[in-house]
Amino acid sequence: MKDPNNPCLFCNIKLEGIKFSNNLALSSFDSYPVSKYHALIFPKRHVKDYFELNDKEVLACNELVKILKNYILKEDPTVKGFNIGSNIGKISGQSIMHCHIHLIPRREADVENPQGGVRGVIPSKQHYIRKNNK
Repeated sequence: MKDPNNPCLFCNIKLEGIKFSNNLALSSFDSYPVSKYHALIFPKRHVKDYFELNDKEVLACNELVKILKNYILKEDPTVKGFNIGSNIGKISGQSIMHCHIHLIPRREADVENPQGGVRGVIPSKQHYIRKNNK
């Protein structure tokens, strides 16, 4: 099994793998997509996680998130929502130690019960019952 960190997969991405880019960030589609058009956005500079991005890199990545969102909606009108997330550290599931942000398109009925969304990273915490505040 090839190690995506040696050499770093994102530092060595091939030009044909890039979908959109700007001066500080790149984007591509995930090699192991959760759904069609699952995209990755990452800084050109090698930093291990989101918290190491500088302010300009955060804005550059966010710009690509929005460009990709519009592209995906144009390409696939069945997309009705998105999840955005970043795994930070091995304990959270990060396997490529170069900051990257997932943009995951969601379609109606792609899961039985989408309640809780990103809370599903801990399956037992995803579905919850709201407390009545009286």
